[in-house]
Formats: sequence, structure tokens, C-alpha cells
Amino acid sequence: MSTAERDRVAADVKRTLVDACDLSKGDVVNRLMSLYPDSGPVVSASVGRVTTTRSALEQSIRGFWERVGQNMRNPTWEWEDMEVTVLGPDAAAVTATYRIPHHTPAGAPHVVGGAWTAVFERRHGKWLIVQEHLSDAPPTPGA
Repeated sequence: MSTAERDRVAADVKRTLVDACDLSKGDVVNRLMSLYPDSGPVVSASVGRVTTTRSALEQSIRGFWERVGQNMRNPTWEWEDMEVTVLGPDAAAVTATYRIPHHTPAGAPHVVGGAWTAVFERRHGKWLIVQEHLSDAPPTPGA
């Protein structure tokens, strides 16, 4: 692949990820689920568990959103470092750190975040995550 082709793939993958995680656009669970294939395996590791199906992954994402996400007041998803490695014209790996500053229902400032590594595959012109690992950032002292 030429440098221009690699740059284009990297930009497309980054744009896909950033757009899906834009919390200002609403329908968060469905936006996040748009990152994953409708069928076939999707391997996801987080909070010490591994899931291998879309339905199990959706259950995890929905559970997080119902327990934590919907209680965030004015959340914004901020990307810190994002490294995109283009593996070929239809594959890329992303490792990124992110943070989601917000306020609790009581009005206190709070931040959740972590690191996310994802392998993307282009299927039918759409970039989709086929394997990922998420790790939470350690709690800040006094949190």
C-alpha cells in the first residue's frame, strides 16, 4: 500500500471510532453497537471477562450504559492518544486512551476512562471491530 492509501485507511478507521463514540449524538448503545458486525464472532475482553457473540457484547454495553452511562450529566468522550496501525487495505488495529468527564447526579465532577485496543476489518465498505480489549483507567486517589 502507498503512504496515501495507508493514511486514508487510518483516517477512515479513526473517523468511524470517533463518530460512534460521540455522546452528544444520542442513542449511545446503538451508536456503539454500530462498530460491530451484525453476524459472526466478535471477541471482546473487558472487566476480566471475554465475550464472543454480538448479543453478549450488546448486553455488556447496555448494562454499562444503564448502570453508569445514563447517570452521567453532560458527558463528553475525549480521546487522548490514538495509534492506528494499518495492517492492509481491509484491516487495521487501533490502540487508544480515552476519558469521559461528566458530573454525577449529585453534581460532583467525575471521570471514567481507560485504554481500548481494537482490530477493525472492512466489510462491505464499513469498518467493524472484530476483536477488542478494554481496560479501565485506575481510580484516581481520593475518588
